[in-house]
Amino acid sequence: MEQYKQEFIEFMVESQVLKFGDFTLKSGRKSPFFMNAGAYVTGSQLRRLGEYYAKAIHDHFGLDFDVLFGPAYKGIPLAVAASMAISQLYGKDVRYCSNRKEVKDHGDAGILLGSKLKDGDRVMVIEDVTTSGKSIEETFPILKAQADVEIKGLIVSLNRMERGKGKESALKEIQGLYGFPAAAIVTMEEVTEYLYNRECQGQIVINDDIKKALDAYYSQYGAKEA
Repeated sequence: MEQYKQEFIEFMVESQVLKFGDFTLKSGRKSPFFMNAGAYVTGSQLRRLGEYYAKAIHDHFGLDFDVLFGPAYKGIPLAVAASMAISQLYGKDVRYCSNRKEVKDHGDAGILLGSKLKDGDRVMVIEDVTTSGKSIEETFPILKAQADVEIKGLIVSLNRMERGKGKESALKEIQGLYGFPAAAIVTMEEVTEYLYNRECQGQIVINDDIKKALDAYYSQYGAKEA
């Protein structure tokens, strides 16, 4: 596993973004883990987060795109942090863009924040995590309504590797529905493999009991294709 992935896993635990225990998700599923990207709240955390996203985008997609689009609301700081990191790490300036939940009719009017979209723009979409694909269902028509853009891909921080609406993972379903690739900084399989019986932040984060709970969860909800 790449070094930056190992560091990112530890970073999620350190930032208390990734927790293990007993959680009820919005879907109603009882999950032994929970990820909350809203727990990244400091400047240093956002700087590091942007760097991990930048490295994953570079590895999975390259840098052949013009705009980094973060859907409102959590995607807004992600797009800003990652676009800054891409400039710093790779010397490439990409524009950042996000949407508003409500259209503004004065000042910086319209539905978009940051860069406007132009015909021919190549767009990378950045999100925290995708469980059902609902966010892309909302984002895709917004992008296409602004200009004739090409969506190059979707990057998220964690692939939960559980079924979306069908038997495949949400990321696989997105690829099938919209025709663009989707990837994550790390998968839950990589997280489990790295943290199982390993001390992180002074504790064993995934012990035998948590591992059994994870195995049971994925036996019930795991995607056939991650």
